[in-house]
Amino acid sequence: MDAVLQTRGLLSLPTKPKNSVFHPSHGLKHRFFNSKPKNFGGVSLSTNIFQKVNTFVPSKSNHVFSLKERNLFICRAEAAASADGQPLFDEKEIEKPKILGIEVTTLKKIIPLGLMFFCILFNYTILRDTKDVLVVTAKGSSAEIIPFLKTWVNLPMAIGFMLLYTKLSNALSKQALFYSVILPFIAFFGAFGFVLYPLSSHIHPEALADKLLNILGPRFLGPLAILRIWSFCLFYVMAELWGSVVVSVLFWGFANQITTVDEAKRFYPLFGLGANVALVFSGRTVKYFSNMRQHLGPGVDGWAISLKAMMSIVVGMGLAICFLYWWVNNYVPLPTRSKKKKAKPKMGTMESLKFLVSSRYIRDLATLVVAYGISINLVEVTWKSKLKAQFPSPNEYSSFMGDFSTATGIVTFIMMLLSQFIFDKYGWGVAAKITPSVLLLTGVGFFSLILFGGPVAPIIAKFGMTPLLAAVYVGALQNIFSKSAKYSLFDPCKEMAYIPLDEDTKVKGKAAIDVVCNPLGKSGGALIQQFMILTFGSLANSTPYLGGILLVIVLAWLAAAKSLDTQFTELRQEEEIEKEMERAASLKIPVLAEKNNEGGNGSPESVSPLNPAAGGSSSTNI
Repeated sequence: MDAVLQTRGLLSLPTKPKNSVFHPSHGLKHRFFNSKPKNFGGVSLSTNIFQKVNTFVPSKSNHVFSLKERNLFICRAEAAASADGQPLFDEKEIEKPKILGIEVTTLKKIIPLGLMFFCILFNYTILRDTKDVLVVTAKGSSAEIIPFLKTWVNLPMAIGFMLLYTKLSNALSKQALFYSVILPFIAFFGAFGFVLYPLSSHIHPEALADKLLNILGPRFLGPLAILRIWSFCLFYVMAELWGSVVVSVLFWGFANQITTVDEAKRFYPLFGLGANVALVFSGRTVKYFSNMRQHLGPGVDGWAISLKAMMSIVVGMGLAICFLYWWVNNYVPLPTRSKKKKAKPKMGTMESLKFLVSSRYIRDLATLVVAYGISINLVEVTWKSKLKAQFPSPNEYSSFMGDFSTATGIVTFIMMLLSQFIFDKYGWGVAAKITPSVLLLTGVGFFSLILFGGPVAPIIAKFGMTPLLAAVYVGALQNIFSKSAKYSLFDPCKEMAYIPLDEDTKVKGKAAIDVVCNPLGKSGGALIQQFMILTFGSLANSTPYLGGILLVIVLAWLAAAKSLDTQFTELRQEEEIEKEMERAASLKIPVLAEKNNEGGNGSPESVSPLNPAAGGSSSTNI
């Protein structure tokens, strides 16, 4: 035991040691509780102390220890320290400055990221509500334009952006790429509010659209409306791309670049809470500017004034995002990444499809993504058609959407707080099944009210509502609870499902789902609705069939979630076993270092300086 105690005394070695530094009288208490301890600045024993030891090695005549013996001495000192369970250095000397228990360097990253996320989601809510108002309430258009718009305009532009972004990422730096992508969005939304919308009556080919509609018939109202209000459709697509590009690609790509895994586990859920706070504030903002029409004189286009005010806010928030991005890159120390992890496979559509088919785990995960996209689209478009019938004015429609966004933010905030309890209490599987269950139950109520609104009209009238208004409110509740479940449970479940995968499968699987499943989920429901509209004449006539399709898709969704839960649990168990094995293997490192320092033939020619007579092993004295 004396040898171990003397080893710990390495911390108090004098600048010019003599042979007496290893004298037994200098025990552990003397080393650690000396009134004037020598301070080495908190250096790591296993990395930097060897250089310190070299500076006070005695002359060859003293023969205290040689190069090999010094390595052996340090290795045993570290092993003895870990075995004793006590730190070799004062932890306060190496502790980083903290505020409220959080390191200052971490706060300098997390606070700007949170503000960026707030600004991005604030803009997204304004843009999402405005795009629906523009295309649904425009003259000669209706909610039936949305399926055609998502398929024939939104999807091609999304693919085009993906190709352009890939080329730009190879040619530009990360910062230049960020600005090159976000600044055109900011410029477009500003130009739309102040230039394109005021000139819409002059640049829209309404006469040509009317002529084609008379020739083709009312079934082609949706496709022809894209031509009739092309600038509004362009705004719709740019607003959609803001959600997928700025949120998913730019923000989360930047956040994953500058945060560590531990920071992400701790603070990413808080971003979700901040996003819902943004929903509440932006919803109030939309409602405020939408009600400006009440205070304007006759003949004034209140919607044009509201649009200018909201687009001004969007531009201001966009510039704030750019400033925060610039500040973080210039004033925050960012973590270094392994170069090997930066290489990402570039998968085309066919490669993505092949990878999806080859992996059951990724296939089930893809089913979740596609099923959500189709299900929410089937219900949402039908609801918006009823919403236009109830609120035909753009200002009334926009005001209702402001209330809708505020309610969505509040409910999602509450669900976010409950989600942690759900994950801890019931696990991943239950959390993954809540979203489809909510969507199924609320969807059944919505479609039932549309189909059987006549028989229940007297009952609804007792509450002061018409069947149409009741359908609008029930559809709003359906969308609120579905979206809140999606934000608080579905998205975290989807991202967590990637964690236990190996690096190759994780990167390729996410790439495959981003390339194939996200567009398929968004456009799949639109394609189904297009087929129904062209076959049965309108969305109203297609309602019973859309309800049946929704039931089939949600049941497939639940089956995929159950299958994925089993595989996810197995992978987590394997990951835990591997971690335990790595911990066990790490305990052998000091022993391996000792063997390497003894020489290739294992001969005991290196004698321990602590006990020269023991043949090089300090364990003989214990």
